[in-house]
Amino acid sequence: MIKTMEKSGRTVDEALRAALDELGLDVDGVSYTYEIVTRPKSGFLGIGSVPAVVRVSYEGKDEPVVETPRAEKKPAPAPKAEKAPAPAPKAEKKSAPAAAAPKAEPEPAAADEDPEYAAIRAFLTGLLARMGVEAGIEISRRDNGGINVNLSGDGMGAIIGRRGETLDAIQHLTNYVVNRGSDKHMHISVDAENYRSKREESLARLAEKMAEKAIKYKRSMALEPMNSYERHVIHTALQNYEGVTTSSTGVEPNRRVVVSYVKPETPSNKPQSREWA
Repeated sequence: MIKTMEKSGRTVDEALRAALDELGLDVDGVSYTYEIVTRPKSGFLGIGSVPAVVRVSYEGKDEPVVETPRAEKKPAPAPKAEKAPAPAPKAEKKSAPAAAAPKAEPEPAAADEDPEYAAIRAFLTGLLARMGVEAGIEISRRDNGGINVNLSGDGMGAIIGRRGETLDAIQHLTNYVVNRGSDKHMHISVDAENYRSKREESLARLAEKMAEKAIKYKRSMALEPMNSYERHVIHTALQNYEGVTTSSTGVEPNRRVVVSYVKPETPSNKPQSREWA
């Protein structure tokens, strides 16, 4: 008797292997053939993908049905097994109080802080929890009225991101949320493991290096694209550097600093009169 079965998989081989495993076609005296019903398509970024479908036709001995009635008769006590889950409601009642006890103890600790500090800490604590990162939050006030926030702990690489892009986004969100609806605007600087100060030192060294090259080769040197904060660091580092000038060119996010060579002023070539004694 010819029987058929269709099976799907990511590839034709995977679909065929799944069909053979399910049919048990490794038994002696069984032969099979197969045809490809649908060929797989990968789609774009996993969207619109289509799995492979194969139809397996096989011929074998009639399957003994003697054991099937036995297997069906023995499970006669199955109704008892269905009654067994009856105590489940008790388990749910016991676990309900434990689940319904979300601890809100961390909130009172923040209430003792300065209201501005508490607002910053509350927002960052929730944001970091959703990012799956545990970090210590140290808040201090600057002389100019702004606020510094330094994050510390494991996983700071995920907080900083590529060239500090994630850290900049966290700082932007913190400023937006904390200052929203407030009459006065305070600038909140968010740092992680003193990344910004280390980055400023690195950028200042890079600026001087590019200035030296511009003077040596007497031509303009373009730096890699940077955000507005990093471009400001470059401009500040070279504002009093003799022999070069800086400017920004391009459109965000590919805006960059160009360090240009400035030809020094030469003295006048007019002949000077000499008085002979």
